[in-house]
Amino acid sequence: MAFARPHVVAISGSLSRPSKSRTLADKIAAAALARVDLRLSSFDVLDAGPGLGAAFSRSELSSEALAIVEAIENADALIAVSPVYKGSYTGLFKHLFDFVSPTALINKPVVIGATGGGHRHGLVVEHQLRPLFGFFSALTIPTSVYASDHEFSEGEPVDPMVLDRIDLAGAQLGSLLLSRRTGAISHREHAIPAASAA
Repeated sequence: MAFARPHVVAISGSLSRPSKSRTLADKIAAAALARVDLRLSSFDVLDAGPGLGAAFSRSELSSEALAIVEAIENADALIAVSPVYKGSYTGLFKHLFDFVSPTALINKPVVIGATGGGHRHGLVVEHQLRPLFGFFSALTIPTSVYASDHEFSEGEPVDPMVLDRIDLAGAQLGSLLLSRRTGAISHREHAIPAASAA
């Protein structure tokens, strides 16, 4: 029996392109893809259009912004990465998640990551991003990824420790997606057939 590939949505809070945060998210996705066949959609807040910041309610979102919110809600897993602004994720990144249904991410695997100017911002992933997804009761992957500017070269992460964490986070996400698919197969194989009508 064929099963649909899990759909992973990578979302970056970056306000510029090219973006280290989006590159980091895509690298984590590639590490997961090396372990499990998946379908990837990548976005950043710029894809939501200039109307995102002007929206006060979900009904005021542009079609572009609403499409991203719905992709996040319907994904099988998320990779969420933001540049660090003033010791936290970007305001538009948080504003985007303000429109996500509070129940849409329950038990959904999420890899969290951030990029910043130096290591003093490294705990943003634990003190800001992990609590955000804890509110949604999401299943945040144990390994988070933080990368400083000096750990990139020509827009690509090159530091060995960062690369190791990218690989580990991707492996953990891939293993979780595989176990969920295997569990679904096992559940179907052991399901009790419905009683035939008399």
